[in-house]
Amino acid sequence: KAAAQGYARAEYNLGIVYDKGQWVPQDYAKANYWYEKAAAQGNAGAENNLGYAYAHGQGVPQDYAKANYWTEKAAAQGYARAE
Repeated sequence: KAAAQGYARAEYNLGIVYDKGQWVPQDYAKANYWYEKAAAQGNAGAENNLGYAYAHGQGVPQDYAKANYWTEKAAAQGYARAE
């Protein structure tokens, strides 16, 4: 419910649920949908996970330029996994 109301942390967490297949069938496209919503609000974890998705073609077409874009955005916020 919180994700549907636009809370970035909830959107990020819902992305993780779909990414990992926790309590729902694994669905990378749905994960990326929620990551994109959270990333649009500056959530560094979501930005990093989008970078990973684009680097590996997970639920999106593989695109190294987009992977680099999202990973750099997360790193610029000090997100350790992106650095």
